[in-house]
Amino acid sequence: MVGDNYFGKKSIVFFLLVLIALFEPSANSLLSFWQDAPVLVVVMAFFIAWGGCWLPIAAMLAFPLNWQPNKPLQPEQKLPLLVSLYLLAPLVVWGVGWLTNTYFSDYGFFLKISILGSLGLGFGLGVLSLAVVFLFELWLGWCSFQSSNLKLVQPIVLPLMLIALFVGGIEELIFRGFLFTELNHDYPIWAAAAVSSMIFAFLHLIWDQQETIPQLPGLWLMGMVLVWARFTDGGSLGLAWGLHAGWVWAAACLDTAQLIDYTDKVSELVTGKYKKPLAGVAGIVCLLMTGGVLWVFSRYF
Repeated sequence: MVGDNYFGKKSIVFFLLVLIALFEPSANSLLSFWQDAPVLVVVMAFFIAWGGCWLPIAAMLAFPLNWQPNKPLQPEQKLPLLVSLYLLAPLVVWGVGWLTNTYFSDYGFFLKISILGSLGLGFGLGVLSLAVVFLFELWLGWCSFQSSNLKLVQPIVLPLMLIALFVGGIEELIFRGFLFTELNHDYPIWAAAAVSSMIFAFLHLIWDQQETIPQLPGLWLMGMVLVWARFTDGGSLGLAWGLHAGWVWAAACLDTAQLIDYTDKVSELVTGKYKKPLAGVAGIVCLLMTGGVLWVFSRYF
């Protein structure tokens, strides 16, 4: 009985050793393949994996949200879909990083206290730049401030800030972190910045085509400015994350509380089609102004 048990255990151990011997070379070959794979293959694999993991979740959410892909998303429909998609992103980035022997720090996400300082600086600069643009529009009479709606701001300030930080952080990790870094392995900096910014802009079409199409040039330029912010911050994503979150938070507060009403004294091509600053000259000026401030930072500080 003891002998049978002994030989049974020996057989199990032998079987496990055979499995390890069979699969270890395959695992090593797989890792070797991904570490040497062309950057476009790595990028495509990331987006396919990300979308593939999310589609079953989106399908489950579609029914309770009454989501119809051929119709524009309402805010109460978009938020659960966006949160579910973005929660998956760090896991997929980690998975691809494991295959390619790359770490979050290589993508500019450092677990250091200094990133909080950069985050706060970027957030303040983002809010200030948008405030300057709207103050200029108010001074010229292109829009009016709805002070009666100020009471609507207090309940939404914190929730919108948390959403802005979440959205900004995930998008910076993906586009200025993973995507830009991977593209920069095989392509010059300017090409990696331009292509990653173009993908960043066009992927916004997933949520709304009609209102996003006029914003595409502005979204591309926004991506380029955020790449420059990463360089200004010594490769860290902190400053870019803060800028992105500041813009999202300020624009969302103005839009949700309806604090700004356009007077139609100038074309919406100036103020922004569909009341979206990035779809007009004003948004472009905001981005260029921010880029100029970043250039001063990088040159003199």
